[in-house]
Amino acid sequence: MTRFSLALIFITILTGCNYLTGDEGIFRDRVGDYQDAQILPPMQVPQELDSYTLDQLYVIPERITTASAPFEETPLPKPIETNRREGVIIQNLGDRRWIVIDANPGQVWPLVRDYWTGLQVVLEYENPGIGIMETTWLEVDSDQETRHKYRVIIEPGLHSGYSEIYIRHMQQLRSEAIPVVVSWPDESSSLDRELQIMNSLSQYLADRNDIYQASSASLLAGSIEAERKANIIESQDGSNLLQLRIDIERAWVQVRQSLERADVNIIDTDRDGSFYSVRFAGIVDEEDEAGFFGRIFGGGRDESEREERSFLVMLREEGQNVEVVSEAVDDDELSAELSAELLQVINDNLS
Repeated sequence: MTRFSLALIFITILTGCNYLTGDEGIFRDRVGDYQDAQILPPMQVPQELDSYTLDQLYVIPERITTASAPFEETPLPKPIETNRREGVIIQNLGDRRWIVIDANPGQVWPLVRDYWTGLQVVLEYENPGIGIMETTWLEVDSDQETRHKYRVIIEPGLHSGYSEIYIRHMQQLRSEAIPVVVSWPDESSSLDRELQIMNSLSQYLADRNDIYQASSASLLAGSIEAERKANIIESQDGSNLLQLRIDIERAWVQVRQSLERADVNIIDTDRDGSFYSVRFAGIVDEEDEAGFFGRIFGGGRDESEREERSFLVMLREEGQNVEVVSEAVDDDELSAELSAELLQVINDNLS
């Protein structure tokens, strides 16, 4: 009798669930109901009445058809940059300085404009398409003899999602006529005044708590060349190389810093020959580490694959760019694989 009662209760529960969530139930799935909705002609409003308040609130999209062939295999998503550095920092190379910020140029542009607006400085020239803005001639620190002018250049950074900001300062005697066309010097007239604005601007950007989730971004500034300055591309012979859209002096320093940051063993350097001699054994992931049973039964990577091998990291100028090439000293399949991996390590640790 007890078994019969339990079976009866179980059947009743199943029936009740079907009554609530079945095809005819009260809480049935209505996800695809819109496809069967009846399409009525638009409402016609008499000409003597206003119709500006009528609008299509819920537009049913048309089914998209495509003749393209399906993927033979699912494409992999782009890897997340695990070495991403958040914040605002000032980098320098000799007398050159620039701000590095983890926001794209479209987000940085309105923030820099707000900076000048807060100082009540008028911008005489703005071109968000190329990321350049220039102030009008200014009086700085009650200087009655000299007028001053600043130029801000916003460029994409080495990695996607980063920007670089450059400041250029120019001064002129007040006794001279204001030039119609301004010829900007290659270096600031005063490095101290350049650094003064750079420190002030970087502090302003760092104080903006919403900089990483900024909802306001300049669409025009978004047309600034979005490609990052560091890209691994394929050369004509089919091998990989790291292309840097920076000058050779900066590239030399950045590559060395990247090797040191990645703990790659630098054996020798030759600045005249533009190459580093290094020893590299590849990236050791947690998956490569053999566990307790792996060590017992011989799991994990082979010890010979963990041995450091010799490589030459060479830099060469190609027009406006610098190409970084990794060349294995030993000619074998594993060295060739590690050579490509070494380039990736250099790229991932650039800052």
